[in-house]
This record gives sequence, structure tokens and C-alpha cells, in this order.
Amino acid sequence: MKLPHPIPYQGSKRNLADQIMRFYPDNFDRLIEPFAGSAAMTIASAFYFKATHFIINDINEPLTQLWDNIINDPKSMIKHYHDIWHGQHGNEEEYYYQIRDKFNETKKPEYLLFLLAKCVKAAVRYNSQGGFNQSPDKRRLGRNPQMMRDDILRVSQLLKGKIEIYSTDYSNILNLATTNDLIYMDPPYQGTGLNGGFNYSGNIEFDNFVISLFELKNKGIPFILSYDGRTGNKTYGSPLPDNLNLTKIEINAGRSSQATLLNRKEITYEAVYLSPALVDKIDLQKVTGNQIYQTELFANHG
Repeated sequence: MKLPHPIPYQGSKRNLADQIMRFYPDNFDRLIEPFAGSAAMTIASAFYFKATHFIINDINEPLTQLWDNIINDPKSMIKHYHDIWHGQHGNEEEYYYQIRDKFNETKKPEYLLFLLAKCVKAAVRYNSQGGFNQSPDKRRLGRNPQMMRDDILRVSQLLKGKIEIYSTDYSNILNLATTNDLIYMDPPYQGTGLNGGFNYSGNIEFDNFVISLFELKNKGIPFILSYDGRTGNKTYGSPLPDNLNLTKIEINAGRSSQATLLNRKEITYEAVYLSPALVDKIDLQKVTGNQIYQTELFANHG
């Protein structure tokens, strides 16, 4: 059975979740996602019984309201999506822009769900005024309501009563973590440019983020960070300080769609970084085994 994913999102870790979960410790209290987006790791972790309690956070408040509605009021969200989706027939493009205007005026999560299901490449874009400004994919109607219904109900069943949902600065969420938790971070401003695409209000400063990583390290809190990557010889993302002593592992994310368009057979590798506290909790050699990780595993030197 496929993992349920009601919120389509460019850059979602849905297809890499099983590889990332290899690095989970056997037991931990909560999985915490400070940059939740599509919450792919939370959903996968609940689906495969890797964790039983969760915290998700995203600075985009309409998105976290959407998650709250999906998890805690699924029938209402299903009806909203059904009605909005069926309203587009015969007037698809103009209707999309009408819904986009309604969302920008009201920030209602049911409008956001339709936009996410219908926009180009599920690539979310906001303008400098905070308005959703991505165009519709004119080749399709967006996620079928029956499929959306099934995914919403399944996610609600997986997470209801087990999750806390926040919309605040990521640093506030990191402060909630203990040494018994596991943090998974996929910040939107790093990597291949496919990590979400939200134009967040204000910039998440690299230096402040690195300070947060040092604080987590010094507290002995286990974390996994999806941070950068490479396609062919091209790499993405500013290097992290060596004295964080993170273990970097490259995961084969498949053929680059951009390279394919240019008729080049280049593979994209996405990097995850494991904190020292996490490495202490797992048998890294056993986890990597003879998989692709073995030749791509190396630790930053501190």
C-alpha cells in the first residue's frame, strides 16, 4: 500500500523516506519536523510504526492550519475539496485564478489544498507580499477527490491524537526537543532548490541556523538534516562547519529531471547529515551495509 500524501509538494522526501528512516534509532519519544512542508517523514514514520508521537511546524500558517484540518476534521476538509474541485469544470484556468484570489484574501486552508493539487509541478511560490502566485497546470484537473479523500482519511487515522502542530520560528521548536527525541530537518532554503519553494516572511539566516545546529549538538540531541546535494559535478548548498562533526551520507535520488530534459543521464544525490548523538545510538556500519551508501559515506573532520 502506498503512503498517503494529501499535500503534493515539490521536493517532498516521500520517495526517500525509507532510505532516511534507516538512520533512525530503535527507540525515541517523538519525531520533530521543524520545517514540515508535506510532512513526508512524519507520515512515513507513523505508517511504518517508527514513532508514535510527533511535532510538526511550518512558518507558513495556512499550511499548518491545513494539516490541522486534515488530521482533526477530515470529513469537513474532504467535502470542501470535493466541492471546490468540481466547481472548475468547463472553466478550469479562470477558476484556478479565482480560487487563488480567494486564498490570498482569506488564507483559508481548503483553498490552499486545491492550489497545491493543481499548481505547476506542485511547486509552491509566494510573492514578496505573501500572495500565492504559482500558475495552474493546464494539462490536468488536479488530484481526483476520491483519491484525496482516501489520503486525508488515512493520514487522519495515522496521526490524530498523536501530533502537535505549530506555526512559529524553527528555533522555538528546536527548544522543545530532548535527548530522547529525534529531529528531522529539511530546511527550505538549502539544497537543490526543490525543497518547497515558499518565499517565507523574512530570511532564515544561514549563520543562525548553524548556531542552532551547534546548540543541538552540545545538548546531545539526535538529528537528521537533509541539507544539500549534487547532480553530476554540480553541487548545491553552502558547506557546513567541520567542527559540527556531522556524518554525511549521500542518497541516490534518481535521475535528474532537468538533466533528462537536456538529454543527459545524470543522477541526483541528496545528502543527509547525522548528528554525533544519533550516530552514537545506531550501528552505522550495519545500517549502511553494502548498499550504495558504503562508497558515499564520509564524516566531516572536526
